Amino acid sequence: MDGRSEFLCGVVEGFYGRPWSMEQRKVLFQWMQRWELNTYLYGPKDDLKHRLLWREVYSPEEEGQLRTLIVESEKRGLRFVYSLSPGQDIVFSSACDLSLLKRKLRQVSKLGCQAFAILFDDIDHSLCQADSQAFSSFAHAQVSVANEIYRFLGEPPVFLFCPTEYCGSLCSPSVSKSPYLMTVGEDLLPNISIIWTGETQTATSLIYTEKRVGPRIEPCGTPIDCQRTGQHALRFDTLNSVCKVIGEPGKAVIRKTEATESADKNMVIDRVESLGKGGDGEEREKKLHNNQFQQGPGQPRSPGGVLCVGKAPLSESQIRLLVGLHYLPHEHGPSAQRLLQDLTWLKEHCHLVSANDKKGPPQKAEEWRGRAAGFLGVCEEIAALHSSVVSGVSKAVLYDLYPYVWDLRNTALVAKAFICWLGCGTTTGAELLGVESEPWVFKGGVSGELQMLLPIGSNSELFSHPPPLFPTSRLYNIRPYHNKDKAELYCMVRQLQQGAQGSPNSSPAHPDLIGDRCLGPCLALCPEYSMVLEDELGVCGCVLGVVDVRSFAKRCQTCWMPAMRDKYPPRTGHANSQEVLQQMEEDQGEYPDSLLYHFPSQLRLDALPDLVDISVTRCLLTALLTALKANGSHGVFCEMQPTDRMRLDFLTKLGFLEIIRGEARHREGVVLGRLL
Repeated sequence: MDGRSEFLCGVVEGFYGRPWSMEQRKVLFQWMQRWELNTYLYGPKDDLKHRLLWREVYSPEEEGQLRTLIVESEKRGLRFVYSLSPGQDIVFSSACDLSLLKRKLRQVSKLGCQAFAILFDDIDHSLCQADSQAFSSFAHAQVSVANEIYRFLGEPPVFLFCPTEYCGSLCSPSVSKSPYLMTVGEDLLPNISIIWTGETQTATSLIYTEKRVGPRIEPCGTPIDCQRTGQHALRFDTLNSVCKVIGEPGKAVIRKTEATESADKNMVIDRVESLGKGGDGEEREKKLHNNQFQQGPGQPRSPGGVLCVGKAPLSESQIRLLVGLHYLPHEHGPSAQRLLQDLTWLKEHCHLVSANDKKGPPQKAEEWRGRAAGFLGVCEEIAALHSSVVSGVSKAVLYDLYPYVWDLRNTALVAKAFICWLGCGTTTGAELLGVESEPWVFKGGVSGELQMLLPIGSNSELFSHPPPLFPTSRLYNIRPYHNKDKAELYCMVRQLQQGAQGSPNSSPAHPDLIGDRCLGPCLALCPEYSMVLEDELGVCGCVLGVVDVRSFAKRCQTCWMPAMRDKYPPRTGHANSQEVLQQMEEDQGEYPDSLLYHFPSQLRLDALPDLVDISVTRCLLTALLTALKANGSHGVFCEMQPTDRMRLDFLTKLGFLEIIRGEARHREGVVLGRLL
């Protein structure tokens, strides 16, 4: 086949992260054959000998694997394109580096490869001193090397060049005025094809002069799109042809032509439907073929038509949800759209269930609660999806999916807790609108858009953390406190206190003593700012808040302390209870005005030590901060002992800073605060 005139359409394995395995690539080739694609480009950024150690030749074992891959691709009617990324540290004027580059490509050529690509993307524009003396510009240096390698390889029918300015946002000062692109267009040999991303009309007129008529490759979306969504989809395109888009093996796939462009919004869901529906086998197979979607060879299927991806199958509804939540760079699937629309509507109409709005029609309140139930249901499905991905898929799939599913699970936990809190009718509506910040503050995808809709969303340090090293499938939930939780919470803090001191700290006659001191005032006087963390076994954490410390302290003196004196009278004769009662009195001491001016609110966080995923504790704290911010608080603080290093480190990573040491209610205490 003459690659210069052939329409190249296929897959680029050119992403950052763990490369695909040899077996995954073989399965991919089988899929590509069914989809009538014709080209596979090998260029995983984290393959050391593709980028970082590009000078090193392949070992005999690696040669064997690469040869097998080339042969396998040819069996499937695919053109295998081998790419190299030497741009990070190549000395363009070095005869030695040029010789090493030729040696590497000669080795691959002898393995049977007949198509090549040289990639200069994602590198700095600067030249070393030797190159500055040898070349007039960065573009001239790259073009010189590319032309020489092209001739050295015998001018293969497919030779691709990826420029450093490979999309409009990277062009300086613009696409039409870029000296770099002008040099590439003028000096690159005519039959070398150029890779370009995004809008093509201006770039085409600049790069493809009369002597440059070769085809080009065009990735799908911008580089930022791919980074924000984690998708590594690329499309091959020629000057006047349609495009075909595909993703990684095991992910949803779209193939689009001009004739089917209007229907592409439904294609991913069509694929999911095809994965789970039974019925007449012949009709089902015909539908799959007509939709250009077919299950890859070697993928087992459960009797119920569910895609099996590892130890246990994901259900059809979970595949639908997964696809809908990770749809396209600039387009959400149905489940994601519904999630964002419902959160926006529920937030804007929360006055319908506010305790302060007595005049609203009951049917409107019912509408709000109905939509809230739907929103909470999707959040619960996301939590279940996270659990299923951890426990039910292969390690390879888990490696790829877990960071995205885990991150969305956490944001959904916070959003769900926020809607539950709004449903309690305790909001004043002070700060319910979403936040306006620079775009880089937010993550990409559905998780980032959910974050933007939360009152606390601009505080990126609350949402951006790496996933745990040891994934857990345990289901967690965060919700507002109910009166029935009191006994469990008291038991939890009693266990924590005993564990910290190594012995029981409360008399058997007064099992509530520790709970009354640590949690009682908040649960009794401002339960609307109390959040509970629970798993399948029950309550495992809580965070208690006070929106206005000054007024709360007055209420404690007039309401809470008299009740405690009645509950623990001196005549009972329990020295322990009297000691704790004295500590309760000390707890009501005043904080300085300088602290409360900037940090009017206070919190207390407790969690059992057996939490495998510490991120759920971060979600618990974020849920409370969201509620405090929504009701007008602009700062929050907490007091703890300086010996509690774990808690200090945890809060510091979430943006809390040490405000007071030695001037807290307890002389040895440390006060940490953060603005909201």
